[in-house]
Amino acid sequence: MENILLVLNIIFAILLVLLVLIQKSEGGALGIGVSQENFMFSRSAGDFFTKATAVVATLFIVCSLSLTIISREDIPSSMSVIDKTEENAGDEPEIPENNN
Repeated sequence: MENILLVLNIIFAILLVLLVLIQKSEGGALGIGVSQENFMFSRSAGDFFTKATAVVATLFIVCSLSLTIISREDIPSSMSVIDKTEENAGDEPEIPENNN
């Protein structure tokens, strides 16, 4: 199951990068030089790519979270860092006295 999710996660990552790169930028330096003509022809294509990007990004996040949850089950529970420092408190080496 973990391998299937890992492959899906890689595929979603590649699709997400491609969808972002395919999209036409709408900014144009904060709206400078953008005419109404550009909006009329690219609006429907932009809507499709925007929705597809949102769907693939959501799937990528869900897949990543699922991978994290599944992989945590394999890790044995361990002590906290505070418990380890308290356990090792008596193991400190002694400082030798001055031998002059």
